[in-house]
Amino acid sequence: MEARTAEIHRMTGETDVLIRLNLDGEGTSDIATGIGFFDHMLDAFARHGMFDLFVRVEGDLQVDGHHSVEDTGIVLGQAIAEAVGDKRGIVRFGSSVLPMDEALELAACDLSGRGQLHWDADVEPWMLGAFDSTLAKEFFIALASNAQMTLHVKEFAGENVHHVVEAIFKAVARALREAVSYDPRQADKIPSTKGVL
Repeated sequence: MEARTAEIHRMTGETDVLIRLNLDGEGTSDIATGIGFFDHMLDAFARHGMFDLFVRVEGDLQVDGHHSVEDTGIVLGQAIAEAVGDKRGIVRFGSSVLPMDEALELAACDLSGRGQLHWDADVEPWMLGAFDSTLAKEFFIALASNAQMTLHVKEFAGENVHHVVEAIFKAVARALREAVSYDPRQADKIPSTKGVL
């Protein structure tokens, strides 16, 4: 099987983002965004998705973390879309209900070609180190849109903001890991009645 990889470099007046992604990796990561908690979340995303992920971000952190986090979501989404290719033989759908202490979060995704996020999670505004917790939603909006993925995030329980956000990142990773995996019964087929995704 040919490795499903992508390298995307995006530079704007606000950020410079480079991402290398291997969907069929071992969960290794090398991440430096300038935002410690965000690095931790991307590391968790790689490990639980079994993706090899290299991320370098230089952003206008003297303003705040918004541009760095959102633009990382854009580029990672583009990398996912490129790496998954025409989606032949993939499962297409994935879901995960993930507990982390008192938090319980659901993520469900469809590599439908229609990028959209449906968010039903109560993430209170909180600074997690230098990471504004409200940026988690912005990251996943950008990720879903650019990966051309329908993504649902739903919170069943949670009090600690760190636990809630981390459980969401891990749940999305597990759902995406399932969605991009190969179904040997589909072989070389596109998983759609339309014949294209």
